[in-house]
Amino acid sequence: MTAKSRTTKSRWTAAAAALLLAVTAAGCSDDGDGDSGDGTLTVWSLENLTDRVQATQKIVDRFTAATGIPVKLVATDENQFSSLITNAAAAGTLPDVVGALPLAAVAQMHTSELVDTAAAKAVVDQLGAGGFSPRALELTSQDGNQLAVPSDGWAQLLFYRKDLFQAAGLAAPDTYDAIRAAAQRLNTGDVAGITLATVGNDAFTQQTFENLALGNNCQLVDDAKAVQLESPACVATFQLYADLVKNWSVPGAQDVDTTRATYFSGKAAMVVWSSFLLDELAGLRNDALPTCEQCRSDPQWLAKNTGVVTAIAGPGQSGGPAQPAQFGEITSWAITKDGPRTDAAKRFVAFMMNEGYSDWLAIAPEGKIPVRKGVADWNKLPAGVDSKKPLAEIYPAEVLDVLAKSPDTFQRWGFPQKQGALVGATLGELPVPKAINALTSGELDAAGAAKRAAEDVETIQKSLK
Repeated sequence: MTAKSRTTKSRWTAAAAALLLAVTAAGCSDDGDGDSGDGTLTVWSLENLTDRVQATQKIVDRFTAATGIPVKLVATDENQFSSLITNAAAAGTLPDVVGALPLAAVAQMHTSELVDTAAAKAVVDQLGAGGFSPRALELTSQDGNQLAVPSDGWAQLLFYRKDLFQAAGLAAPDTYDAIRAAAQRLNTGDVAGITLATVGNDAFTQQTFENLALGNNCQLVDDAKAVQLESPACVATFQLYADLVKNWSVPGAQDVDTTRATYFSGKAAMVVWSSFLLDELAGLRNDALPTCEQCRSDPQWLAKNTGVVTAIAGPGQSGGPAQPAQFGEITSWAITKDGPRTDAAKRFVAFMMNEGYSDWLAIAPEGKIPVRKGVADWNKLPAGVDSKKPLAEIYPAEVLDVLAKSPDTFQRWGFPQKQGALVGATLGELPVPKAINALTSGELDAAGAAKRAAEDVETIQKSLK
C-alpha cells in the first residue's frame, strides 16, 4: 500500500493522528467495531484528516436524514489499514463499508476474500456502468468480478515552466526525448532542468519512476507473472532517470518536499508530482506557498506559467515509439463480504456516488478527479486549504479538460496481470526506489539498478507463494 501523503492522497499533520484518537474516544467512531448490533452501518474512511472527517460526516448525516439508517464513521490511518482490516476480520468485527481505498488495498481485501463483489457490481449497475470511466472499472475488477466501486482518482503529472519552454522554442515535454532535451537546454546556473525524487524509502520515488516507465511499456511483470524490470524497456527508463538526475537536476537526495520547494522557488524547469500540487501551485495553502521572485507580487504567477503533461511516451523498442501512458491512483468504496447490513451498505455507497458525490469530491478536488461522469461539476468545486478557489478560475479549460479525462488513461504496474498483492508488497519493501537511490548516487548503472530491482521483486514474489 502506498504511504498516504500530500504527494499521493492527503496532507499529513500531527492533528491527523490526534483526530483518530479523538474520534475514537468521543464515540463518533467508538472502537471501530463493525458489529454494532443495532442496525448502525459502520463505515471506515481513509480520509482521516480533521477537515476531511468533518466534511465526510456532513455527507453521512445527510444520508441518515434521507434514509433513516444510522452510520458510525471511523477515521482510519492508511498506513495502519493492512493490520487493522486483518485484525477486524479475525475478530469478526469488519466494517460494512470502507472508503477512499487505493487499488493496492482493494487488492489486499480481495485476496483475503473480504469484499462483496456482487454488492459492488449491484451498485455499479444501479448507477449505470456506462457512466464510469472504463479504465477505473477495469482497474477495480478481476476475472469478471467488480471488487469495489471506483470513486475518484489523482494523477501523476509532469509540471513544466511554459515561459521557459516558449522562450527556448521547446516542445511540451511529453516524450523521453523531449524531456531529456528540455532538461539539458534549460539547465543553467540558476535553474535546474528538472527535479525528481531519489529517496530510497519513499513510495513517491516509485510513483515518479513508474509514471515514466509506463510510457515506455516497462512493466513490473508480464502476463506469465515473470518480473520484467530487466527488460530493455525498463533499462531505458532507468537510464533516463540517471541522465536527468545526474546531469540536469539539483544535488542531494530529493523527496516530496524538496522537489516541490525547488520548483516553487523557480529553481527547476520541470517536476514530476501528483495533481495535489494544483492548489498549492496557485497559492491556496499557506504552508506550501510558491516562493519564486515573481510570486511575491502575484501568488498565482507560477500557476499561470506552468504547463501540465499527463501521459508520457518513451522511445519503445524495435516496433517504434511506445504508447503514451501515465501513473494514476483510483480510490474506491468497498463493501465487505457476508455483512448483516449489505443492503444498507449498498444504499450508502450509491448515495456517496450520487447525491453526496459533489460534496465528496469537494473535500479535495485537485486530488479527487471524478471517475463517474456528469454527476458533479468538478472543475468548479472550490480547491485549496487556507484559501479556496475553483480550479476553473486558475487553470485554462484545456488543462482541466485533460485532467478530467486522465483517469481513462491511467495505468498501473501489476494490476492488469492480477498481481495486486505483489504491488502492495513492493510498496512495503520499496525495491525500485532503493535501486533508484543506488543509481542516482553512482553506486549502480542503469542495467545494475534494473537487475537489483528485479531480483528484489522476485524475492518478494516468492515470499507471497
